[in-house]
Amino acid sequence: MTKRKWGIALLLIVCFIGLAGCSGKAAGDNEPEKKPAEEKAKEEEKAQEEAIAEEQTQEDKKEEIKPVVVNVIDPDTKAVLKTFSPAEMGFGEDDEKYKADLAKWAKEIARGTDKMKGYDQRMTLDKIGSDGNIIKGQPEVILEESELVDKIFAASVSGGDVELPLYVSESGYDPADVPYLGEVVVASYTTNFNSGVAGRTKNIELSAEAINNIILGEGDHFSFNTTVGPSDEAHGYQPAEEALNGKLVMGIGGGICQTSSTLYNAVDKVGVSYVEKHHHSVTVGYVPKGRDATVSYGGKDFRFENTTGIPLLVKANFGNGVLTIEIRTAKKYEGMLKKAV
Repeated sequence: MTKRKWGIALLLIVCFIGLAGCSGKAAGDNEPEKKPAEEKAKEEEKAQEEAIAEEQTQEDKKEEIKPVVVNVIDPDTKAVLKTFSPAEMGFGEDDEKYKADLAKWAKEIARGTDKMKGYDQRMTLDKIGSDGNIIKGQPEVILEESELVDKIFAASVSGGDVELPLYVSESGYDPADVPYLGEVVVASYTTNFNSGVAGRTKNIELSAEAINNIILGEGDHFSFNTTVGPSDEAHGYQPAEEALNGKLVMGIGGGICQTSSTLYNAVDKVGVSYVEKHHHSVTVGYVPKGRDATVSYGGKDFRFENTTGIPLLVKANFGNGVLTIEIRTAKKYEGMLKKAV
């Protein structure tokens, strides 16, 4: 009986070991299948991470590649006046058209339009007041259009800010010379008018007063229209005959051209350079043919530059049907005057 029990026990142990071996083998057989599944999951996870990283890289590149723009800045206020997108305007593809568009805009901002005042400003010359003190005018301001175009074009490669190239010119005289500028008459011219024609006489008087005691510094630019201002009723001008399209017609301010023409014949005797000068459409009687200088506020102007090399003073003497305009200077400058050829 005892041997039988031991035999049964031994048989059970052998069976148990066999089952354990089968179980282990089965588990071992599944390992190769489990391992590839884990690796595949890891590979998928890695691929997903790489895709996210690539997407982020592309987004970063998009942020880095910003469009090229050029901002035009007012040098005084630092305000942005205009932003150009060169690529959208043809830069690099049609540079000629691009430059033409820039030049058009530069002209508008310099000279102004019907709706916008330009940066260019004609010089309003200083004047000696009745008390002997200087009445200050305004400096000349020029926006160099071609320089502005060149600056914007150069900045169009990589973008950036461009300041307006503004050039400001003050009157070229020494205030210490002012008390002496009337010492010597270097040129003069006289014209006559009918003092019985009230309107025309008043208009000549007002325009003569406007240019009287004007200081012409060396290199200064004189503009009759800027100096005299509007010749309208609001400024005291009266109806009188004026030349228009080859005919004499009634108009407000008729007669101021006699003042501009008298001034022209006076300064023509010294070394000035003409910037703008026009003749009447009809022959006038107060100066010889071809010696007139017609003006019209907002239109034709009489302009010149003082290229005599010295400061000058304009004196206008009016009365009894006579208008005399003298060009004077200080005695110390008399021998330095560059006379007209």
